Amino acid sequence: MTAETEKNAAGIRLPKHVSPYIFALYMATIMAFLMSLVITFAEFGIGPHYMENVMNAYQVAMPAAFVCILVVRPIVVRLVGLTVHAH
Repeated sequence: MTAETEKNAAGIRLPKHVSPYIFALYMATIMAFLMSLVITFAEFGIGPHYMENVMNAYQVAMPAAFVCILVVRPIVVRLVGLTVHAH
């Protein structure tokens, strides 16, 4: 990255306290899309309307995944803390 690009990227960074929400947004966006691809393939196969079906599934999956991640993340953080040794 050039100094100018780095300066511009630093200018659009969000405050640290929104990290859990940004994490949930990115995780939900990626996982919902991947799961929509896989489930649509498993249910209907790849046909002429495959990506249209994927995007229809994604419209439902993404908001649901976002809410689920917000709910489940603290539980997972706690479980990891109970399972992994802190060094």
